[in-house]
Amino acid sequence: MAREFKRTDRVGAQIQRELAELVRTSFDSRKIGMVTIQAVEVVRDFSHAKIYFTFLGGELDQRGVSKMLKQAAPRLRHELGQRMRMRTVPELHFVHDESIERGSRLTSLIEQAVKSDHPDHDENDD
Repeated sequence: MAREFKRTDRVGAQIQRELAELVRTSFDSRKIGMVTIQAVEVVRDFSHAKIYFTFLGGELDQRGVSKMLKQAAPRLRHELGQRMRMRTVPELHFVHDESIERGSRLTSLIEQAVKSDHPDHDENDD
Protein backbone atom coordinates (compact mmCIF):
# COMPACT_ATOMS: atom_id res chain seq x y z
CA MET A 1 0.00 0.00 0.00
CA ALA A 2 1.40 3.41 -0.95
CA ARG A 3 2.15 5.84 1.82
CA GLU A 4 -0.47 8.55 2.08
CA PHE A 5 0.80 12.09 2.30
CA LYS A 6 -0.90 14.46 4.69
CA ARG A 7 -2.30 17.68 3.34
CA THR A 8 0.12 19.63 5.55
CA ASP A 9 3.04 17.85 3.82
CA ARG A 10 1.70 18.71 0.36
CA VAL A 11 1.10 22.34 1.34
CA GLY A 12 4.57 22.51 2.93
CA ALA A 13 6.17 21.20 -0.27
CA GLN A 14 4.27 23.77 -2.35
CA ILE A 15 5.27 26.58 0.02
CA GLN A 16 8.87 25.41 -0.20
CA ARG A 17 8.85 25.58 -4.01
CA GLU A 18 7.13 28.98 -4.11
CA LEU A 19 9.32 30.50 -1.39
CA ALA A 20 12.50 29.26 -3.08
CA GLU A 21 11.49 31.17 -6.20
CA LEU A 22 10.38 34.26 -4.26
CA VAL A 23 13.60 34.43 -2.22
CA ARG A 24 15.71 33.94 -5.35
CA THR A 25 14.01 36.82 -7.18
CA SER A 26 13.28 39.19 -4.27
CA PHE A 27 16.67 39.65 -2.61
CA ASP A 28 20.06 40.97 -3.63
CA SER A 29 22.19 37.81 -3.88
CA ARG A 30 25.41 39.76 -3.22
CA LYS A 31 24.05 40.78 0.16
CA ILE A 32 22.43 37.58 1.45
CA GLY A 33 24.19 35.05 -0.78
CA MET A 34 22.46 31.94 -2.05
CA VAL A 35 19.57 31.06 0.25
CA THR A 36 18.19 27.53 0.08
CA ILE A 37 14.84 26.60 1.58
CA GLN A 38 15.62 23.20 3.10
CA ALA A 39 12.23 22.26 4.55
CA VAL A 40 8.84 23.65 5.52
CA GLU A 41 6.79 22.38 8.44
CA VAL A 42 3.16 23.49 8.46
CA VAL A 43 0.94 23.06 11.53
CA ARG A 44 -2.34 21.22 11.03
CA ASP A 45 -4.58 24.30 11.03
CA PHE A 46 -2.27 26.07 8.53
CA SER A 47 -1.82 29.06 10.81
CA HIS A 48 1.98 28.82 11.06
CA ALA A 49 4.82 27.46 8.95
CA LYS A 50 8.41 26.94 10.09
CA ILE A 51 10.78 27.58 7.19
CA TYR A 52 14.23 25.98 7.53
CA PHE A 53 16.88 27.68 5.40
CA THR A 54 20.61 27.63 4.74
CA PHE A 55 22.72 30.16 2.90
CA LEU A 56 26.10 30.32 1.24
CA GLY A 57 28.22 33.39 0.65
CA GLY A 58 26.99 36.94 0.70
CA GLU A 59 27.94 39.94 2.77
CA LEU A 60 25.69 39.16 5.75
CA ASP A 61 26.26 36.61 8.48
CA GLN A 62 23.66 34.15 9.77
CA ARG A 63 22.03 36.75 12.04
CA GLY A 64 21.83 39.28 9.24
CA VAL A 65 20.24 36.86 6.79
CA SER A 66 17.79 35.64 9.46
CA LYS A 67 16.83 39.22 10.31
CA MET A 68 16.33 40.10 6.66
CA LEU A 69 14.09 37.07 6.06
CA LYS A 70 12.07 37.72 9.21
CA GLN A 71 11.50 41.34 8.20
CA ALA A 72 10.39 40.23 4.74
CA ALA A 73 8.07 37.49 6.09
CA PRO A 74 4.83 39.55 5.84
CA ARG A 75 5.61 40.54 2.24
CA LEU A 76 6.58 36.97 1.32
CA ARG A 77 3.38 35.70 2.96
CA HIS A 78 1.35 38.16 0.88
CA GLU A 79 3.13 37.00 -2.30
CA LEU A 80 2.45 33.37 -1.35
CA GLY A 81 -1.21 34.23 -0.92
CA GLN A 82 -1.34 35.52 -4.47
CA ARG A 83 0.47 32.49 -5.90
CA MET A 84 -1.30 29.76 -3.93
CA ARG A 85 -5.02 29.20 -3.71
CA MET A 86 -5.51 28.78 0.00
CA ARG A 87 -8.06 30.21 2.36
CA THR A 88 -5.42 30.72 5.03
CA VAL A 89 -1.77 31.41 4.23
CA PRO A 90 0.38 30.48 7.22
CA GLU A 91 2.43 32.98 9.17
CA LEU A 92 6.07 32.39 8.19
CA HIS A 93 8.77 31.72 10.79
CA PHE A 94 12.31 31.46 9.39
CA VAL A 95 14.80 29.19 11.19
CA HIS A 96 18.43 28.75 10.18
CA ASP A 97 19.09 25.04 9.54
CA GLU A 98 22.41 24.15 11.14
CA SER A 99 22.37 20.47 10.19
CA ILE A 100 24.75 20.92 7.23
CA GLU A 101 27.33 22.83 9.28
CA ARG A 102 26.99 20.27 12.08
CA GLY A 103 27.51 17.45 9.60
CA SER A 104 30.63 19.11 8.19
CA ARG A 105 32.04 19.58 11.70
CA LEU A 106 31.38 15.95 12.58
CA THR A 107 32.99 14.75 9.34
CA SER A 108 36.03 16.89 10.06
CA LEU A 109 36.28 15.55 13.61
CA ILE A 110 36.03 11.97 12.37
CA GLU A 111 38.75 12.57 9.79
CA GLN A 112 40.99 14.10 12.47
CA ALA A 113 40.38 11.13 14.77
CA VAL A 114 41.22 8.64 12.01
CA LYS A 115 44.41 10.54 11.15
CA SER A 116 45.47 10.62 14.80
CA ASP A 117 44.88 6.85 15.07
CA HIS A 118 47.07 6.22 12.02
CA PRO A 119 49.79 8.93 12.03
CA ASP A 120 52.02 6.97 9.60
CA HIS A 121 49.26 6.62 6.97
CA ASP A 122 50.22 8.51 3.81
CA GLU A 123 47.32 10.26 2.07
CA ASN A 124 48.73 9.24 -1.33
CA ASP A 125 48.17 5.52 -0.60
CA ASP A 126 44.46 5.77 -1.54
